[in-house]
Amino acid sequence: MKITLIKTEAQNEEALARIEELMALEETPAVNDELELLATLVALYEEAAYPLAAPDPIAAIRFRMEQQKLKQKDLIPYIGSKSKVSEVLSGKRSLSISMIRNLHEGLDIPLEVLLGESADPPALVAEKRSTYGRA
Repeated sequence: MKITLIKTEAQNEEALARIEELMALEETPAVNDELELLATLVALYEEAAYPLAAPDPIAAIRFRMEQQKLKQKDLIPYIGSKSKVSEVLSGKRSLSISMIRNLHEGLDIPLEVLLGESADPPALVAEKRSTYGRA
């Protein structure tokens, strides 16, 4: 197999088949190099061909709550009152910029996830500059 950039699904399938063949072979530097190169090319193709949607902000908060065994009351310092926490988690209230900042800093949830998009809106960029001294 000639190794080139993967541009089609057929090429991807061919590369995956070759990876399976290589996995069955004895490890040598040449086999490992070809395997690593093909795995990288497949990953690049699949990231472009099958992009993952960003998780829902509320689902991300619930996931972090589950990970850290948090209860709704544990979110009060990040979101506000008990009723605000309940409204946010039920989807009746949107996250404010301060809630997003608090959840990001306190629970280490990525800003992009909390914003529900892949890029910061201009208002948040300006707010981050003033708060953190950088964008």
